[in-house]
Amino acid sequence: MPLDRLPGAGYNKQKEEETVKFGILTSGGDCAGLNAVIRSIGMYLERNVRNAEIVGIPDGYGGLIRGESFPLKREMYEDILAVGGTVLGTSRQPFKKMTLPEEGGSKLSKMVANYRKMKLDCLFTLGGAGTHKNAALLSMEGCHVIGVPKTIDNDIYGTDVTFGFRTAVEVVTEAMDRIATTARSHHRIMLVEIMGNKAGWLTLHSGIAAGADMILIPEIPFSVDAVCETLKKRVDAGNAFTMIAVAEGAVLDSEVKYKKDERAFARRARGETTVTAHLAEVIGERTGVETRASVLGYLQRGGTPCAYDRLLCSRLGGRAAELAAAGKYGVTVAVSGSRITYNALEDIAGKYKLVDPAGETVRFARGIGISFGDRT
Repeated sequence: MPLDRLPGAGYNKQKEEETVKFGILTSGGDCAGLNAVIRSIGMYLERNVRNAEIVGIPDGYGGLIRGESFPLKREMYEDILAVGGTVLGTSRQPFKKMTLPEEGGSKLSKMVANYRKMKLDCLFTLGGAGTHKNAALLSMEGCHVIGVPKTIDNDIYGTDVTFGFRTAVEVVTEAMDRIATTARSHHRIMLVEIMGNKAGWLTLHSGIAAGADMILIPEIPFSVDAVCETLKKRVDAGNAFTMIAVAEGAVLDSEVKYKKDERAFARRARGETTVTAHLAEVIGERTGVETRASVLGYLQRGGTPCAYDRLLCSRLGGRAAELAAAGKYGVTVAVSGSRITYNALEDIAGKYKLVDPAGETVRFARGIGISFGDRT
């Protein structure tokens, strides 16, 4: 979309009649705030880009691969600020499969062909790390792409926070507060499994917010012996109950040398289901305290976005649309301090922002007595 097709950028009479076409898709796992971003993009473009046409692409990159789209009218997005999920639908399209040959060409070649067939001037991709890697592929193929960072894992490189994260922290914290009442009443040790395979941000923040006594995250491998020793000391000291926040990707110190698939295979061979369930059994046996595990699952993704995310989504969506109106493509918007800025897709695709085991938040948590299940 050349700059001379934009408002205030040297229109002539003929070009003023041309349509400027924008596509929006939401990809990967759903989370609160996707609809708020769609709304913000739509409202900005409607007000600031002459002859803007907006289309929704259903089911993420799946819809683009199939070449599907539909007109996204104002009445479809103006009242969805507080609605959870995504009105466009979503799906997962693994990055590793994008360039593999298949009938009719690779998924990537189909997406590029359909981008051109749809005559898009710009495509907004709302998603997490995998979505951004695929967006970078499209950008390298000459498609005009702008990303918006979404994930409850908060693990996208180059941004202080992703939309959906704060809402998930609120949901998990409330759930842990409720589980704690049962733990206190029955004098139990309660393990709460929280989403996060690679990064432990959600477990760390919600664990601290809920007053967890122990937090187990992927970035800090834990020792079963250290976990049980710490819990035994709590029991001996007369603590009536214990709350443990466990990231689903938490790793035993003995498993660090293995890849994810290898760890899963070894666990299945031992007859284990999840690390949380297995740990609950071991803790109960070694401490003699009734121990239970609770998996929050998709509860963490659903529901209306909190006020913080509604504001953040509105700012991110508006900034993404502003960049499109300025002809700035191949980027993803980002949060830096109090500013909404952007990064080049090629600079952040394939990178993850992980919890620093020596960082301020972990050091603070250790300082108030929270254990991370290790020997330090």
